Amino acid sequence: MPLRLATWNINSVRLRAPIVLDLLSRHGPDILCLQETKSPVEKIPAEVFQAAGYTHMVARGQKGYNGVAILSRVPLEDAGHRDFCERGDARHVAARLEDGTLIHNFYVPAGGDEPDREKNIKFGHKLDFLSEMRDWFHGEAPKRSILVGDLNIAPREDDVWSHKALLKVVSHTPVEVEQLATVQDSGNWVDITRKDIPEGQLYSWWSYRAKDWDAADKGRRLDHIWATPDIASAAGASHIARDVRGWEKPSDHAPVFATFDL
Repeated sequence: MPLRLATWNINSVRLRAPIVLDLLSRHGPDILCLQETKSPVEKIPAEVFQAAGYTHMVARGQKGYNGVAILSRVPLEDAGHRDFCERGDARHVAARLEDGTLIHNFYVPAGGDEPDREKNIKFGHKLDFLSEMRDWFHGEAPKRSILVGDLNIAPREDDVWSHKALLKVVSHTPVEVEQLATVQDSGNWVDITRKDIPEGQLYSWWSYRAKDWDAADKGRRLDHIWATPDIASAAGASHIARDVRGWEKPSDHAPVFATFDL
């Protein structure tokens, strides 16, 4: 049976539990991967999602920051996590489906405002995080795997509203784009969204700072769904649910979807 998967930086799962429920009801993904849940695992409103049919959850969390969770209405098991950069941050969790497919859910550091690791330790942290991802996947040689999450980088020129304007803005600088490419290459990951939608401007994030985000449309594609080559051909039906960005009390990210015929 086809498996419908979505990834969404929710920017506080407790605050935005109502729109998570709306998404589950209206779009019905089999699996929803959340980032920036900003909650200890025991305080995630799991019972609310269970009542909606999402009876399985794998998560890592911490108070007020970071946090990743995988909600599912199909059986899955906890496949562990990695403490990138040994900071104790809840930025990765993995789950395994009954057929052996592994799902990685990532929340890559945003990187601060200054794209210079000597001046900005947050930017250095981001680059180090990506380097560790690259080295891990290079050594692991992943198979039958899906990688999703807020990777906080818009790699292509048409993944941002203005390539020229954002070349020196964190999330689209050449060093970040190059670093993300090494992560993708290390696992031979296929960008499923761009496999399905190869041309045209495509965004998943719009700043809260814009008075009218929809009219200004100064977006970036920061949220991604990748897969290893052995299952990438089974993926399709990719789309970004842009309208969700306009829901009441929204996240600044919109959910990204893909379907896998596994």
